[in-house]
Amino acid sequence: MWSKLNPVNMAKATYQYCKGDTGQADQGTGNEAPAPLLEQPWRPMDWSRENREHLKENIRAYKPLREDVPKPRIVLIGQISAGKSTFFNSINAVFRGYPIHQAESGFEANSLSKKYKSYPISDGRGGPELPFILCDTMGLERSDGEGGIRVEDILSVIEGHVHHQYTFNPWVAISRSNPHYRTNPTLADKVHCVVYVIDISSPLELNPSFLKTLNDIRSKVNELEIPQLVLVTKVDLACNEVRRDVHNVYQSRYLKEKMERLEKELGVPLARIIAVKNYSSELELSDAIDILLLGALQQMLRAADSYFENLNLNERFMVTSNDMNSRYDSYPS
Repeated sequence: MWSKLNPVNMAKATYQYCKGDTGQADQGTGNEAPAPLLEQPWRPMDWSRENREHLKENIRAYKPLREDVPKPRIVLIGQISAGKSTFFNSINAVFRGYPIHQAESGFEANSLSKKYKSYPISDGRGGPELPFILCDTMGLERSDGEGGIRVEDILSVIEGHVHHQYTFNPWVAISRSNPHYRTNPTLADKVHCVVYVIDISSPLELNPSFLKTLNDIRSKVNELEIPQLVLVTKVDLACNEVRRDVHNVYQSRYLKEKMERLEKELGVPLARIIAVKNYSSELELSDAIDILLLGALQQMLRAADSYFENLNLNERFMVTSNDMNSRYDSYPS
């Protein structure tokens, strides 16, 4: 996923920031390495149990700004093993009360998620469904740039043409004749927020081929006026300071620099780049991990609200414009 664009500097950054070698001299230069942690978090967080419960209640009470959309659809897009399915499992875990692995996830050369799946989340075991749907897709490509979901299929998913459980073919895009193709999708069938999932644990730069694919998708999504966020995963693998204490996620110098680099490479404002630590090996939940996950989900729902607000505004403008045209046409010539 990443290519070597500045290996010497990146290697130093990885060693100094991730390994937490505070105050050690850079051998051969006499320069002291910067501290792995900033003096203050660059993105303040409320880590209290009360905030965790507050976030959960806000999500439970969420209602879309459209009566014709009972639940906003949030699609997760990213490379193989970036953490898309694991993010769904982690959100599921937060509301279930314990780690759960409903969606297949893992470290494989080929994508485990070959089908398009729309996952509702239940509020507790056997509880009511929560007011959103997470949509999981096949990984974009392998590290060698081969295989993975086609961009045409991604756009078909976003525009609501692909049915649940469709099996993606990396060589042939879905066609109108396919029984899993939805010819006339409703607004509820379409995607209302696009999330790009990026594994931030690699010390190298984004693969140019992958970056071009993402930018091609982003360009099309911009035309559709759908909000886009970036979700960075595996922060604990990227920095030992975060591995030791998840509370350091927005105080890690290395992670901040990596996220700022993503801002430039993807053209996405830093405010739309969110860090999470998914549940992977844990047997019990953690308030800090939950807060990161819930905060990310809250941003996704807010992004969906922005989409609905813009859509409502456009529709009101069209009604006003049509009304004015009708009045103009009724005037005697």
